[in-house]
Amino acid sequence: MTRGFPVGEYQARLARAQDKMADQELAALLLTTEPEIRYFTGFLTRFWESPSRPWFLVVPAQGKPIAVIPSIGAALMAQTWVEDIRTWRAPDPTDDGVCLLSDTLNEVAGNGRIGIPSGPETYVRIPQADWQRIKAATKGDFQPDGGITATLRAVKSSAEIEKIATACDIAGRAFARVPEIASEGISLAQVFRDFQGLLLEEGADWVPYLAGGAGPDGYADVISPATERPLADGDVLMLDTGAVFEGYFCDFDRNFAVRTASATARDAQARLIEAVDRAADIARPGTTAAELFHAMDRVVTGGAGGSDSGRLGHGLGMQLTEGLSLIPDDHTELQPGMVITLEPGIETAPGRMMVHEENIVITEHGCRFLSPRAGAELEVLR
Repeated sequence: MTRGFPVGEYQARLARAQDKMADQELAALLLTTEPEIRYFTGFLTRFWESPSRPWFLVVPAQGKPIAVIPSIGAALMAQTWVEDIRTWRAPDPTDDGVCLLSDTLNEVAGNGRIGIPSGPETYVRIPQADWQRIKAATKGDFQPDGGITATLRAVKSSAEIEKIATACDIAGRAFARVPEIASEGISLAQVFRDFQGLLLEEGADWVPYLAGGAGPDGYADVISPATERPLADGDVLMLDTGAVFEGYFCDFDRNFAVRTASATARDAQARLIEAVDRAADIARPGTTAAELFHAMDRVVTGGAGGSDSGRLGHGLGMQLTEGLSLIPDDHTELQPGMVITLEPGIETAPGRMMVHEENIVITEHGCRFLSPRAGAELEVLR
């Protein structure tokens, strides 16, 4: 797998963005979050974990993006295709990039319209007081970008899909090794720690997300931290990972029975796989997110409308969850290049559930599984 992207990848993203900007008469886009900035630049760093410094990217109506960033990031940004890099020493409690950004926007956009990513799962990563100062010092008019960035990111290039597929392959190899680390008497917390190690051994760059659960015939939820409770005979163990390769996520899970698989757990596994199959059967260009939801919901609830988890899948890419949601009210039409998860859940007993998740990419005529496809038979850990 080749690391990084060729410059042509970013040139194509910029050209598509500027075509859409022209349609909406935008003089510039202002980007402030990690995935938005990385999408147009390739600027990949874990330094975003620190909230101390703001970072900005200005995409003009013509020409290459302009980075307005803390000086600590100048050397790394210079390794990308961006040439115009404007910096200040940060943190600066008096002027943390406010004047530099306002001057750049005034230079690029003048009195024109400046688009900001808007809609679900977007936000402006600027301290509120500084945002007010930036707006006051900028001549142009800030407004929603009309979904430009979200629309572009929703449809992945073949190079992006390859990164996600590699992340899925890595996780698939780690899941195949779960019998090495999980058995009766080992705590769930230890399994979590060891599974992260397996993911790293198999080639993940990092593991920012790992969830799961364990219990008889299922688990109470899928977001709680792992506990020191030992795995017991008859438990169902679930591990759900968002491992990262080259800045792109996989997001799928696997269920395992500990020593003994009950009839309830076996039946639930089979129904979950059937639900995924029904969705995969209709996952093609033109199908809506809502239609995928209903295809799975008919299997797991008989069409009752889902569970309290709220959705049965979502978009996937530079973030663990992004873009569309598989819910009854999301009528987004699938397009070739979209990468999504299929994630049905089923109640196995009062207060207990089982969930299954796979990753697919929409192709010209259907879909392709990126995660190694699970079978209907529940794997047993001896």
